[in-house]
Amino acid sequence: MDFNVKRLAADAGTFLSRAVQFTEEKLGQAEKTELDAHLENLLVRAENTKAWTEKIMKQTEVLLQPNPNVRLEEFLYEKLEKKVPTRMNNHELLGQTLIDSGNDFGPGAAYGNALIKCGETQKQIGGAEREFIQSSALNFLTPFRNFLEGDFKTILKERKLLQAEITRLLLEGVSSTHAHHLRCLNDFVEAQTTYYAQCYQYMVDLQKQLGSFPSSFCNNNQSSMSGGAGVSVPTIPVSTSLPSVSAGRPSAAASGGFNELRSSNGVRKARVLYDYDAASSSELSLLADEVITVSSVPGMDSDWLMGERGNQKGKVPITYLELLN
Repeated sequence: MDFNVKRLAADAGTFLSRAVQFTEEKLGQAEKTELDAHLENLLVRAENTKAWTEKIMKQTEVLLQPNPNVRLEEFLYEKLEKKVPTRMNNHELLGQTLIDSGNDFGPGAAYGNALIKCGETQKQIGGAEREFIQSSALNFLTPFRNFLEGDFKTILKERKLLQAEITRLLLEGVSSTHAHHLRCLNDFVEAQTTYYAQCYQYMVDLQKQLGSFPSSFCNNNQSSMSGGAGVSVPTIPVSTSLPSVSAGRPSAAASGGFNELRSSNGVRKARVLYDYDAASSSELSLLADEVITVSSVPGMDSDWLMGERGNQKGKVPITYLELLN
């Protein structure tokens, strides 16, 4: 009888492996009997929580950073545990462009000054957006990510090991996860509320500042917009009263003074409200807060008066003037 020790050992090893496999299957089936309906429901709930958490995170990341290339770059920096380089956001880029153009046109000119003010406001909004993104990432996205990469992975691990009781306890903890995520959601909504409130206040302040400029600057745009069917120009109501300049015309009280000046062909002193750059040699350039002499000339357009400063003389727009008593 040929006795082969190696073959016997191999056959024994195969037998033992099959025995272990059979035992594990039986034990697995026995463990599965403990996965009652309640546990199965908990598993389904946990899977749903995972799926919806992933979707919410993805769409929130798109909201906070619409550029997919930048999102990918930030993801890589995060995985490499390196600091993401600071870059200007779109509002800040627009703001800087407006400021640069305003400085080029001249901050002393009405248009240049307005561009600078708009640019500063855009940069404020950019700063508020940056704070909103940081707050949302810390208080909203991070807890959601911790659930996916921590709690849920632990659930899967224990479930794979068929630890029924541990799995049950972890799954029942999903309810507390929902409660935690609800608090995070409140934090996210609060961050959004703060962000939009800041943006609204910045724009209201800007509207007040731009309201101090003569509205004749925007008359052409408003006329072209109002000419289109169904097109309206939205305005934000503000409690603070704006200067009495409307549709390129002075207020009724101011109009009375100018009409009286025209009818009497007299001479009056007037304070200049805003800087004005003469568009032709027939006009007179003005500096804000200076006092000049104005008079009416027969046949001149009703929106203009003749202004004098020393030996300088030229047409001046009445929307830039305040008659003095």
